[in-house]
Amino acid sequence: MKTIARFVKDESGATAIEYGLIAACISVAIIAVVQGVGSNLKSTFTSVESALK
Repeated sequence: MKTIARFVKDESGATAIEYGLIAACISVAIIAVVQGVGSNLKSTFTSVESALK
């Protein structure tokens, strides 16, 4: 019975899941920022290229 009570009170698995969710949210935010910056850089380089021609 003590083993079952200890297993129910153990929160290390929940902590690992929380860290995984935080990491997933951070990576989604990084991907969104990189895509936004990438499109801005593309338009900047396109305007520089056309100015140099």
